[in-house]
Amino acid sequence: MLRDAAGRAAANLPECALLAKRPPSYPTGVSEGLTDFSDITAPGASFALSGPSAKLDPLHLPVRGDLAHIRLAGKVFVPHYVVPMAHVVAAGGAPLLKAGRSDAEAIAEVEGGALFNVLDAAGAYAWGQIGENGLVGYVALAALTAQP
Repeated sequence: MLRDAAGRAAANLPECALLAKRPPSYPTGVSEGLTDFSDITAPGASFALSGPSAKLDPLHLPVRGDLAHIRLAGKVFVPHYVVPMAHVVAAGGAPLLKAGRSDAEAIAEVEGGALFNVLDAAGAYAWGQIGENGLVGYVALAALTAQP
């Protein structure tokens, strides 16, 4: 027999009515301690649309129209926020490109052994940021090795 939140018999209530009384559950992140969502935004916090959006520097802030670095949650509005995946650039280095194509304009040369935080990977390229506050762009996946 189904019971409501107070423990009373609830044979006449649909199961979905009982589920609505459950306390909310929150994701715990990829592994324990990796993501503490209470540090990102306060529970129940709301954000007001208070004027035009500020122009963001796409070369220095890891934000696109579809996703952004998790540290920008609450500062920019995008559909997805991503925890970066640390990678190391191959010994020979690699070009940092404006787009995920071989014919794209090179922004800079990433030194071999440098940290590259991958936020998205599609096809043969990864989009991310050099280190924690470096330039943002695309690097060939073949030039990257994931850090454990």
